[in-house]
Amino acid sequence: MTLTKICGVTNIDDALAAVDLGADYIGFVFAESPRRVDTRTAGEVIRALGGRVKTVGVFVDESDDVLRMMDECGFDYAQLHGNQSEDFAGKIGGERVIRVARVSDESSVDVLPTYTEAAYYLLDTYKKGQAGGTGEVFNWTLAVRAKSLGKPVFLSGGLTPQNIIDAINTVKPYAVDISSGVEMCPGKKDHHKIKELIDNVRAADIAS
Repeated sequence: MTLTKICGVTNIDDALAAVDLGADYIGFVFAESPRRVDTRTAGEVIRALGGRVKTVGVFVDESDDVLRMMDECGFDYAQLHGNQSEDFAGKIGGERVIRVARVSDESSVDVLPTYTEAAYYLLDTYKKGQAGGTGEVFNWTLAVRAKSLGKPVFLSGGLTPQNIIDAINTVKPYAVDISSGVEMCPGKKDHHKIKELIDNVRAADIAS
């Protein structure tokens, strides 16, 4: 079964709707983004979720603040989008780390085995000046290649209700990660799109 992560959540209503519709992970962005939240908001949302779903903090920095936010909000995982060191990932705990590759070509994937302090890999589209949330698709054959590197793979980058079946059929990832593809506008989710997306994820799984 392909799991679903709805990322860039900024409020309780969207988080509850996503979980009610079947999301398995909820992501909170702490990088520069129109979807950025603070720890107070993330904590309020997580408390409202009541442990019904896994939660992920998305970071580009390497600092004691990240460690503090992980503890303060009680995130299950840290998604590391920057050049954070292995020592830093180890402080979080490799079993709690999702390591991101911003994919432009094969070399973007080949670096992944150097990230030993990680439970999962996440593949997103490279775009200069953006750490994520590009809304653009990359070459999915590179994601297939990443699956051979020993860790479960989250597929991200430009996924929508319209292309999610093709994405799953092509890559067969552990999970899919969607943000802008289910939004009305940056930071506000469209609950109908979330339902359509998760319905299509389930349809792809049944057909495979």
